[in-house]
Amino acid sequence: MKIEKVIVGDLEENCYIISKENSCLIIDPGAEFEKIKETINKRKVVGVLLTHHHFDHVGALKEILDFYQTQFYDFNTLKEKEYTIDPFTFEVIYNPGHTKDSISFYFKKEKLMFVGDFIFLNSIGRCDLEGGSFKEMQESIEKIKALKDDITLYPGHGSKTTLEYEKRSNSFF
Repeated sequence: MKIEKVIVGDLEENCYIISKENSCLIIDPGAEFEKIKETINKRKVVGVLLTHHHFDHVGALKEILDFYQTQFYDFNTLKEKEYTIDPFTFEVIYNPGHTKDSISFYFKKEKLMFVGDFIFLNSIGRCDLEGGSFKEMQESIEKIKALKDDITLYPGHGSKTTLEYEKRSNSFF
């Protein structure tokens, strides 16, 4: 699976384009539709995955849906279980704390997870915004700590990290 990070918008949000064969999923299209479209090129968009609904993660969503005639998947449409959107298979993990609707997409076979604003390199998402809860964030952290260390985490802002590194170095863990 190929992973491309497109940094978009004033808050430098990470929009990810993940590809297999000639199909791709878009994760968190925060802004700059034309920049995202250019990265996608001629691949077939089979869906859009949203980690949560803050403006910097959904700013280009309407343009993406209209242009590619695809659908989006989020907390309101997904349960905590495994899904296949050909040719991609992933698990949904609820992780409230930053927002009530925060979820992560875990591609178990590939050992990678798209975590939105749940976890950052050496940090976590803010819990002081509307819908945030530090107590729920702590519960979400405990839940993810039960997973294997060898998972690469792709956050909504900044650099990727690993679960092993965060367990060892992140003061919130």
